[in-house]
Amino acid sequence: MNAFANNLAVWVGDKLVCVKVAGRANFNGSVDFKSLIVGLWERGYNHFVLDLSDCLLMDSTFLGVLAGLGLRLSGNGRASAAHSNGSHVIELLNPSPRIADLLENLGITHLFDITRGRLTTECLVALDHAPTETDRREVQKTCLEAHQTLMDVNPANVPKFKDVAQFLAEDLKKMDGPDKGT
Repeated sequence: MNAFANNLAVWVGDKLVCVKVAGRANFNGSVDFKSLIVGLWERGYNHFVLDLSDCLLMDSTFLGVLAGLGLRLSGNGRASAAHSNGSHVIELLNPSPRIADLLENLGITHLFDITRGRLTTECLVALDHAPTETDRREVQKTCLEAHQTLMDVNPANVPKFKDVAQFLAEDLKKMDGPDKGT
């Protein structure tokens, strides 16, 4: 069982999804988190509230996955504009100062609506969510895509992540073997 599943609680309403992320949000849970959000989005949900009140830290992979989802769901990288026209939006509820600083420093804050308040799930239904079985290759691929997203969204991130992205790309090539890499 994926350890991240213990840090994730999900409630759904008509078109609203609330996800409580607790503890450390990192690469181990990124594949599961991404598949959860994309799967619900494809089923017609268009407003995602991520309660980060108990989220201690997000690593760069999780932040990159989150940025990629913000871009994909808003369609234009502007969360507030997407929210006002009834399109898809990701709302980050109560991010800690540390997480807010990470979002700002990576230049991805504009992809989300950031709010403060209390999450009430009384009118929503809890969703049982089993983690997906992911192999090392899928985790590596997700990590690479996440870091590429961070560099694409903000060119100032290139010096921060180019070596990581290069290492991940090379590692993926090794996993694919000499016949698959050509």
